[in-house]
Amino acid sequence: MPGPDLLSSQGLRLDGRRPNELRRIRCKLGVFTQPDGSAYLEQGNTKVLAAVYGPHQASKSKSSVEGVVVNCQYSMATFSTGERKNRPRGDRKSQEMSLHLRQALTAAIKTELYPRSQIDIYIEVLQADGGAYCASVNAATLALVDAGVPLRAYACACSASMAWRGAEPAPLLDVGHVEEAAGGVVLTVASLPSTGNIALLELSHRLHSDYFEIVLSRAMQGCRDIEIILDRAVREHLAEGWTKQDIVTI
Repeated sequence: MPGPDLLSSQGLRLDGRRPNELRRIRCKLGVFTQPDGSAYLEQGNTKVLAAVYGPHQASKSKSSVEGVVVNCQYSMATFSTGERKNRPRGDRKSQEMSLHLRQALTAAIKTELYPRSQIDIYIEVLQADGGAYCASVNAATLALVDAGVPLRAYACACSASMAWRGAEPAPLLDVGHVEEAAGGVVLTVASLPSTGNIALLELSHRLHSDYFEIVLSRAMQGCRDIEIILDRAVREHLAEGWTKQDIVTI
């Protein structure tokens, strides 16, 4: 099956990574004091801010007795890409991304604990270099943890693509902008790795069924690896908070 030439003769990708290697992830919780929870996350050169407000009382038109209503708003800064965006908010792509974020995050939140309530999640992409949705899900999960919102599990998202080394298929993990622009298929998965549940799955192009399982497996492995990174960041943030509290007490 032909595809874009994304691997060198040494089996390395265009940015020097191995096929099963994530981009570098750096993250920090509690970057703002005004929201109930916030987080900043870098996944490669994609940089995202997330803020959470709530749970708070929902308006009558949105209120649900079955559980909390999750409201997501995704937007990209005008300087986030090489070309200046004329409509950074409210365009069709942003609305679609907001719906997909809501689907993934609602699956992670214990919504039944907060009837007639609402949680607002705001995502701002500061720099886009591929995988903006995945970075947004991961940043929003950290912001929800920072806000103290009870979760069933971490919601983690990762993408995967397909390349060929000679005649052998080689699935790629955590697709960057250059690989996305090459025109190959990109599979995006948002999951709850600790439970094995998939909250969202999206394909950019048609993919032969013979290759679907190996690409999905690579994306799910990426979600599990990201969960470990996010959990470590949460534990370090909590440890830092406890240390500060001990200093104040003394």
